Amino acid sequence: MSATTTPRPSAKDLPAGRPGARALLGSLNGQNLSLIGALIVVLALFGLLNDNYLSLSNMQVIAEAATITGLLAVVQTVVIICGGLDISVGSQAGVASVVSAMAFTSSGANPFAGMAAAVGVGGCVGLLNGVIIVYGRVNPTIATLAGLAAYKGLAQLLSDGRAQGYVLNDDVFVFLGRGKIAGLPVMVWILILVALAVHLLLKYTDIGRNVYAIGGNDTAARLAGININKYLVSVYALIGVVAAVAGILLTARTGSGQPTSGSEGLELKAITAAALGGCALKGGKGGIGGTLLAVALLGCLENGLTVEGINAFWQNVAQGALLVVAVVIQQRRSGERAVGLPA
Repeated sequence: MSATTTPRPSAKDLPAGRPGARALLGSLNGQNLSLIGALIVVLALFGLLNDNYLSLSNMQVIAEAATITGLLAVVQTVVIICGGLDISVGSQAGVASVVSAMAFTSSGANPFAGMAAAVGVGGCVGLLNGVIIVYGRVNPTIATLAGLAAYKGLAQLLSDGRAQGYVLNDDVFVFLGRGKIAGLPVMVWILILVALAVHLLLKYTDIGRNVYAIGGNDTAARLAGININKYLVSVYALIGVVAAVAGILLTARTGSGQPTSGSEGLELKAITAAALGGCALKGGKGGIGGTLLAVALLGCLENGLTVEGINAFWQNVAQGALLVVAVVIQQRRSGERAVGLPA
């Protein structure tokens, strides 16, 4: 006699409230709960050490400082999910910052001309990365490592190594860099909108499902009819556009185009945030929620170290250590054997 089994209910058979509740609980996975716990510990620790740390004004400073990193981390999440990597995002933001300020000045103080020029250059730079990787058949790490140096040099050549332009007398740039809407800085609203748009794209569209499929198994994705080349080029172009937005905000925040100051080191922060947020560096896994929590954690930690007067060089040590810890945790969870040891 054959055993009988009870069929599992399909999604349409479940009560109306279940899918939403399940999605909410699914977003609070172990990775995100760990980040929330670490964030609470950091806030409590520095709050005890300094009475002003948890003040509203300092929280706004942390949020504004983390916005540019957050924008780059969001798109870094997408490219890592897709099985790639972009080490040049900080240099791309630097080029966009310089171009936005120089175009603003040369156009007779037209802020929209400066922004359009920056976004156009950012899109072209990101597209170039994608074309080199896909059609030049260059490893993404090597291609974007070359881009890190090349775009940094380009920003310095365009600006002669100096800050360019002055935008603090323009209402639009001042609004972007220092304005508020409903009590939140405009920069934070921009991050929220970009993060929400990317989250919806990844989770609720065929494009997002295809991105996960490419990162999870590119051979299976190709056999399923997904045009991998088109997706990869598009993802790197998206990175260029969002990096340009980050560069524009950098210009608005500092008051001038910055070739390296403010953009140097952003690539490490973006990759660290994505890895801490749960992105598998081999691709196919990750989400925007975890990345944003990691950005908040890094921002609070960096600000706390600064407030306590700890040498800024230790911030780089902390970022590097956090990146290693995140990758080690991923490897342990995946069950992958240690290098050089038998399975």
